[in-house]
Amino acid sequence: MNRQNDLVKRINNNYSKFSKGQKLLANYIIDHYEKAVFLTAARLGKIVGVSESTVVRFANELGYDGYPKLQRALEELVKTKLTSIQRVEVTTDRIDQSHVLRSVLQSDADKIKYTLEEIEEAVFDQAVDMILEAKTIYIIGVRSSATLANFLGFYFNLVFDNVKLIHTNSVSEMFEQIYRLRDDDVVIGISFPRYSKRTLKAMEFAKTRNASVITITDSLLSPMIQFADCSLIARSDMASFVDSLVAPLSLINALIVALCIKKKDVVVEALGSLEQIWTEYQVYDNDDDLNIGYNLNLKSDKI
Repeated sequence: MNRQNDLVKRINNNYSKFSKGQKLLANYIIDHYEKAVFLTAARLGKIVGVSESTVVRFANELGYDGYPKLQRALEELVKTKLTSIQRVEVTTDRIDQSHVLRSVLQSDADKIKYTLEEIEEAVFDQAVDMILEAKTIYIIGVRSSATLANFLGFYFNLVFDNVKLIHTNSVSEMFEQIYRLRDDDVVIGISFPRYSKRTLKAMEFAKTRNASVITITDSLLSPMIQFADCSLIARSDMASFVDSLVAPLSLINALIVALCIKKKDVVVEALGSLEQIWTEYQVYDNDDDLNIGYNLNLKSDKI
């Protein structure tokens, strides 16, 4: 699969046969992709000096079914190209600064909506079966994706007794933790733009050991896909300094719930034992304890 910079390659391969107007569009996209990604076909045409219909024909000439598909390809290019500083600048341009809360929450809601529309339930069910059949479950996610990996690992440890959450700050440490991988194990790799090389190397190693690989990532153009037996796609924010991981977390929630349903008896038994432990060792605040303390304070005040 031609994953990296697919749009750029399409433009380069077709540039010689573009019309004058299409070459203007191509040059603008290559030089200003971080701006072009937010433009409508009409607005892009106006900036470049061509008609909206020329923009649509340009998208078709590149092999995209309409301008929206070209924009999606631009999003993929932007996600891997922008530096952190550029992402801050883009965020400033695209967010209504007088209504930041509303803008961010609406953007996150859109990511969940798009994820729901695009994800394949058959692939999701396949991932559930792969996890259930695994001898050992390895979970890998670094940098901002470490939050997702930790969340998944926390709940998996309540359901399974064969989970290994990989904690590492270096490639060598990662290999030391996964070198026992076998073909009856499953590796769940989590990575979103800008994709971590550490996670990618771990996925590559897992394939050499013939382990089953599940990836949780943002796009079928993600470099994670090349190592995956099963890919769960969840939209992430494409150009903000703070990674939007709301949709990926929602997908992970669904994965945990599906597995809990499949292993209901085990989960009920485990939670029953844990409730006793939590109560005995006062892991959580207890309303009765708070009421006792409150009543004692009242009595002491009266005294």
